[in-house]
Amino acid sequence: MIDIKLIRESPDIVKENIKKKFQNEKLKLVDEIKKLDEDWRKLKYKEDKLRSDRNKISKEINQLMKAKKKAEASKLIKKAKEIPGEIAKAEEKRKNLEKKIRELQIKIPNIISKNVPIGKSDKENVVEKNIGKPTKFNFPVKSHVEIAESLGLADFDSSARVSGTGFYYLEGDLALLNMALINYARDIMVSKGFTYVETPLLLREEIIDKVTDLNDKEQQIYVVNDEPKMALIGTSEHSLIGRFVESEINEKKLPIKQTSYSMCFRKEIGAHGLDEKGLFRTHQFNKIEMVVICEPDLKLSEKFYKEMQEITIEIFKNLEIPIRVLKICSGDLGDLKYEQVDIEAYSPRKKDYFEVGSCSNLTESQARKLGISTRIKGERKIPHTLNNTVIATSRALVAILENNQQKDGSIKIPKALQKYMNGKKLIGK
Repeated sequence: MIDIKLIRESPDIVKENIKKKFQNEKLKLVDEIKKLDEDWRKLKYKEDKLRSDRNKISKEINQLMKAKKKAEASKLIKKAKEIPGEIAKAEEKRKNLEKKIRELQIKIPNIISKNVPIGKSDKENVVEKNIGKPTKFNFPVKSHVEIAESLGLADFDSSARVSGTGFYYLEGDLALLNMALINYARDIMVSKGFTYVETPLLLREEIIDKVTDLNDKEQQIYVVNDEPKMALIGTSEHSLIGRFVESEINEKKLPIKQTSYSMCFRKEIGAHGLDEKGLFRTHQFNKIEMVVICEPDLKLSEKFYKEMQEITIEIFKNLEIPIRVLKICSGDLGDLKYEQVDIEAYSPRKKDYFEVGSCSNLTESQARKLGISTRIKGERKIPHTLNNTVIATSRALVAILENNQQKDGSIKIPKALQKYMNGKKLIGK
């Protein structure tokens, strides 16, 4: 959520940013917010003046009573009794305005980094760099579904019968490989100085509303119809950041660096033209996430942004999977985000790359929406928040199965995972 001061003092900057994101329909909202803010400040001034007048009159009444000037005091007492009602009316109008302003403010996108490519859609995202070379196979390349089913390690038909598409059963060495990825990534994160946290998998709906972009919630989040309404998390980032809602973080505790493993749940509405069967696009999956909350210093949060994406890159390099880093363009960037890159793995079956992780710097926008603050040298500030996928194991399994397949149908286990598989080097029938 954007700072109201920026709309108040530099509306042109906000409008120019909206244009960069190709959301011109929101330009009028800036003027609307600015007008409502002017009305709010007038009401706030009136309310403050009424409170000041009440205090002055109270002092005058005390002085008159001491001087035994009861008649004069009575007139002021009558006036003093009217003030609380006037304050209540002004306060109610002010709070109604605050609600309207916030509703509009949430719709205004965060100011984006100068490093974000300008483009309307994901077709204009920019490849920043490629890491690792795709393997050249001298035999027909199979899909991860064919490989897993031929080895008897996955059952997608049963899961479709009991749960529908987007679910799966893994067993034997493939299920163990999934756990190996979780344990390996967790150990990497702890070695990098991140605190491991176990979080709730259900959050109150209002927390999800504050953590996510509006569009993300509509297309991704499962809301449980109960009272109070709860939502299944789409990533442990929701719980990790959400725990600090409406709180002031002691400056000495910053930066907060946390990581968490969780099951994640997503509707995946609008994910058309993608594999329905298999592990690529699922409604339930395993994921390790990382988050950072740091002082509101752009150089500092940009430093963490680079460090965080390098961890995911390191993990996939160690898994010997060819990857690339994709810079997300302005039109494809979520409204809370300052900057984002996706890490994509190579699929030899599709001869193309697919997303395996996403790293975002949200600067102050997410923390402001959640009511998270800190104090720097006594002054209240809004900290920066960042998040990044350490690993989504279902996507990583797709990459490993396809890139490490052998002619006889077996799968090479990456060296980094062998110790987590009791020294096993190969998965076969």
